[in-house]
Parts: sequence; C-alpha cells; structure tokens
Amino acid sequence: MPRPQLKDEELYERLRDEGASAEKAARISNAAAKEGRSTIGKRGGRAEDYEDRTVPELRERARELGITGVSRMRKAELIRELREH
Repeated sequence: MPRPQLKDEELYERLRDEGASAEKAARISNAAAKEGRSTIGKRGGRAEDYEDRTVPELRERARELGITGVSRMRKAELIRELREH
C-alpha cells in the first residue's frame, strides 16, 4: 500500500508513535499543516465517549468509516476497531 502524501511529517511520526493508525495520523497531520495546529486542537472534544453509545450507534459509526464485519462484533470489539481506525 502506498504511503499517503504527508504535509507535516513530524506530527505524523509522533501520532504513529502514540499508536494512531496510519490513516488517522495522515489525516490529522495534513489538516494541521493546512489549517494550523491550534485550529485543529480546538475542533476536537465534542464527541460522546464510545462507552456511552449503544451497540447500534457504534455499528452505524463503524459502517460510516468503512469498517467491515460490524454485525458480528460485540461492543468492546466495536470500540477497539473504531479507536484503531
């Protein structure tokens, strides 16, 4: 799989070291390079915790992200997959 084009290599590497997936790290680092890190930091924090969501809500979110096999997953598995995506 080709490596995504990165606009902030340093931030990308830091996010990967912290455990973020390649896709997530690329998304965040490119958005930060485009809009500024302080802008990106202010955008976060509005989502409800995965633990507070119902299984159908978690399945819907997983499908939105293109995660497959969600109908067979339990809540803990859904949460893990969503966090790793």
